[in-house]
Amino acid sequence: MDGSHLKVLYISRGYSTHDRRFLGSFVRSGWSPVHLPLLEERLDARPLPDGVRSVRWTASLREPGSAADWRERRARLVEIVARTRPAIVIAGPVQSAAFLAALARTKPLVAVSWGTDLLVDADATAFSRFVTRFTLDNADAMLGDCRAVREAVHRHSSISDDRIVTFPWGIDLDRFRPGGSSVAVRGQCGWSGNDSIFISTRSWEPVYAIDVLVRAFALVIRRMPDARLLLLGDGSREGEIRVLLNDLSLDRFVHAPGRVTHDRLPDYFRAADAYVSSALSDGTSVSLLEAMGCGLPVVVADSHGNREWVREGMNGALARPGDAESLSKAMLRVLSNRDSATHMGAANVAAARSRANWDENFPKFVRLAESLASGISERRCIY
Repeated sequence: MDGSHLKVLYISRGYSTHDRRFLGSFVRSGWSPVHLPLLEERLDARPLPDGVRSVRWTASLREPGSAADWRERRARLVEIVARTRPAIVIAGPVQSAAFLAALARTKPLVAVSWGTDLLVDADATAFSRFVTRFTLDNADAMLGDCRAVREAVHRHSSISDDRIVTFPWGIDLDRFRPGGSSVAVRGQCGWSGNDSIFISTRSWEPVYAIDVLVRAFALVIRRMPDARLLLLGDGSREGEIRVLLNDLSLDRFVHAPGRVTHDRLPDYFRAADAYVSSALSDGTSVSLLEAMGCGLPVVVADSHGNREWVREGMNGALARPGDAESLSKAMLRVLSNRDSATHMGAANVAAARSRANWDENFPKFVRLAESLASGISERRCIY
């Protein structure tokens, strides 16, 4: 169908850089999107893209916890759908925004997985398994960012393969590319030009295990005294992490300026020598792709979507999830040889450019969404 002015209700947990990217792409596809955040959780300070309308709940924006909370939200969503009359509803993560859309029986519904929801949360409890199956069985299609998510969809539902779109979220390759940096980290911190800087950009939340990274870096320092860590981000574990940095006497080796705006991230990546993530679970990590696009060798957990992007010794190193000693050894493997690190970075630039182009990947989703909205069964829509 002609996607011009296709009315879309997009329900997300909050408002993040990834949400902004989706909404902007909806507009560029000729759609008319309405954004409905489940919570007042704003992780991107930029305004909504031009052409996007926002609606809010009349009820509290606290996270639904009880059956009564979910019933209240369901009733409000039914009212919002009746008022906005979308041609399609797109909602995720699975156990929150998409679950609510399934409860309200919105049709057609595309459930969006954000990785951890299906790779970890779906199997956390019997109730979580029920919620996951209920949501997917009431969805008309599924969007995920890696093969591991696709396999999880099949484990938890009977949704047909031709209704699952899989592609890495991708990045803006014009911005996340190798080059000079305007961020003078070395001068600000008193670090020398010979120091080796690791960068982490993950949030300080439990799933990202920043405490594991800090403990791993303390081990790295013993073997590589010129190692440094640029620890961006913040989150619910900030107090704990800053106490740990102090207890391990890492203050002069670690620079933790807090969360930086997305516009400044490329310069921070280009100021570093390697990327590291201690996340316990990932689908296709956008921060990983951003680091790859900027030409950094990478260190990530040997789990789920990371295996689709990182090959040991070729473009980075893999570590056992949640294991500080394993992570420290992987970090040392990546930067112990500068020539090898340079080759890894070049391999990552090539991989990002060939596989992580958002503008090339997104049309796959557009075709499926428009076929659903028009009621056309596109049985060959396998990606």
